[in-house]
Amino acid sequence: MSLKKLPIGIQAFSEIRSDDYVYVDKTDIALNMIENYKYLFLSRPRRFGKSLFLDTLKNIFEGKKEYFSGLAIEDKWDWSKSYPVIHINFAKGSLKTKEALYDRWDEILEDNQKRLGVKCEHKNRRCFSELIIKANEKYKQKVVVLIDEYDKPILDNIENTNFAYELRDILLDFYSVIKGSDEFLRFAFLTGVSKFTKTSIFSGLNNITDISLSKKFADVCGYTQKDLETTFAPYLKDVDMKKLKKWYNGYNFLGSDMYNPFDILQFISHDFLYKNYWFETGTPTFLMKLIKSQNYFLPNLSNLVVGEQLLNSFDIENLELEVVLYQSGYLTIDRVEILGVQTLYYLKIPNLEVQSSFNDYVIHLFHNNQVEKTNHQIKID
Repeated sequence: MSLKKLPIGIQAFSEIRSDDYVYVDKTDIALNMIENYKYLFLSRPRRFGKSLFLDTLKNIFEGKKEYFSGLAIEDKWDWSKSYPVIHINFAKGSLKTKEALYDRWDEILEDNQKRLGVKCEHKNRRCFSELIIKANEKYKQKVVVLIDEYDKPILDNIENTNFAYELRDILLDFYSVIKGSDEFLRFAFLTGVSKFTKTSIFSGLNNITDISLSKKFADVCGYTQKDLETTFAPYLKDVDMKKLKKWYNGYNFLGSDMYNPFDILQFISHDFLYKNYWFETGTPTFLMKLIKSQNYFLPNLSNLVVGEQLLNSFDIENLELEVVLYQSGYLTIDRVEILGVQTLYYLKIPNLEVQSSFNDYVIHLFHNNQVEKTNHQIKID
């Protein structure tokens, strides 16, 4: 019996299901979300499966029952209903001017108009609002809004504080359309790497529920140990699972210890070679500069304790290293302690991949005054 293909680089749920790729079923979590909430936000590090989950939601709301055969949601959702879905994605490219951001908005909204078969009379923010209303009128159903990488334009320019603020204000103006369109909306879901402070990008979305540290949704992205021992068991027959766990497991968002899907898929496709697959895909330069500017003592990374307020805040002007490291995935939750009314989060480096790569990057940063990528193939005894 031949094995299913590995969905490396594929974020389209329909392609994964129709072309017989491996799929870890997250539809029970999706059902819980859409039956019990209206506005949600999820923060996870890059390459953790946010885009695939968002596309899964899109296919559910569009009533694409044919892709859900055998999955948890198959007999629990009313497939006779379909909802118009507006899908906004900032993952592509880097936007370096305000004009480029407005152009990207126009491009995204034009794509949605074509797919939904409606036409805006205006552009930019007014088009977004108009699109929601017209889609509601045409399909006689409330509209679903899915926003992927909501924060990428800001993070791509985080070193330029003034410009980052300008981009934040533009995005805030657009995202506030969601709150003003409540009567026309069935569901809205935003994903990103960072969770900006309530006084910034989320000030216009104060009705949104942040599930980034919700225990019942903790496993929404990533692979669990159980996933590896079941879904991926045929691919990992000759692998030392303790060694694999030491290398790539350890991310925790108050649920199961998780593997980054990118690591596991690359590890299998590269014939079980232990490399820093996730780390090598892009460590932000601004993060390394932040470490250097704060003269941060690296051993402190294994003994960090932060409060819930700090963990949930990301401020353009006052970047806290611990927050950046956690939200970027270089630190994760080790344990939680409740002292009276205060909740304390103990943070740790998640696994050997991050630990070895991170140390090497910082050594290069301090000794060579620049970040240099190296090809890591570290052997573990």
